[in-house]
Amino acid sequence: MSFSGKIKDELERLSGMPRHCQLAEMAAIYDFCGKHSEEEEGKMVISSENELAVRKYFTLLGKTFNMYKDYSVDSPVYNKKGSYYILEIVNKEDVDRIRSAIKVTTDSMRSCCRRAYIRGAFLAAGSVSNPEKSYHLEIVCQDERQALFLAELLESFDIEAKTILRKKYHVLYVKDGTKIVETLNVMGAHIALMDFENMRILKEMRNSVNRKVNCETANIGKTVNAAQRQIEDIKQLMNTDVYRNLPPALREMADLRVTYPEATLKELGELSTPTLGKSGVNHRLRKLSKMAEELKGGEL
Repeated sequence: MSFSGKIKDELERLSGMPRHCQLAEMAAIYDFCGKHSEEEEGKMVISSENELAVRKYFTLLGKTFNMYKDYSVDSPVYNKKGSYYILEIVNKEDVDRIRSAIKVTTDSMRSCCRRAYIRGAFLAAGSVSNPEKSYHLEIVCQDERQALFLAELLESFDIEAKTILRKKYHVLYVKDGTKIVETLNVMGAHIALMDFENMRILKEMRNSVNRKVNCETANIGKTVNAAQRQIEDIKQLMNTDVYRNLPPALREMADLRVTYPEATLKELGELSTPTLGKSGVNHRLRKLSKMAEELKGGEL
């Protein structure tokens, strides 16, 4: 099961909410999955490829309206886009009663109901990418009004969501890992939240280790390349009077560099007599390299 599937499975199983929250969640599922063009016919149709959204609406109808007749979840109906699930309510009085009860606005919604609406919207049209790969939560909205309404609800919890037009849909999305965690918390997906955090921690630890390894590898490469250049410069001096006339301190450093090609500056300093710091070793090696350059240019 995908990470999104696990979240939706958890959300579908949530229960024990007060009736006003259940109505808010129903309103969201209806907004995102309802066939609104059939309202004038006195029929309510909930249609989705996501069985969990239809099943949740089915459950909430029973809990909030004590309705167990005149509707059912059909078997999957297949069309060119694949399978989808349909829930139909055909009694006009029931349809009018439900529509009247699930009308919501941001001004009239309590904080708990806003959470329920966001939960229903995600259950109907949301997804979260695998946090091991990337951080991306999105909810596909039918129109701009729907996207702006949902963004306003998220903003009330200090979660900034952005929107983008993708084909004919307005997609609301959150890409910040911390804000995705906050969104999961708002929806009540606490198990998924912990899974997301665990994967995020592991991912950040791996990235941190990789950065350190890459940095150390780069530093080792620089050290090896620098040592190789130093050795080449010293060997160029060795068969000349310049090398034979070197001051004892410089000659000792030249011999140490050639004898210990893999030694660091610190290690070369510890081998010197007297012991030198890294800056002292570096100064002498630079001087030897400069003399080799001058020899190449005929200055020595």
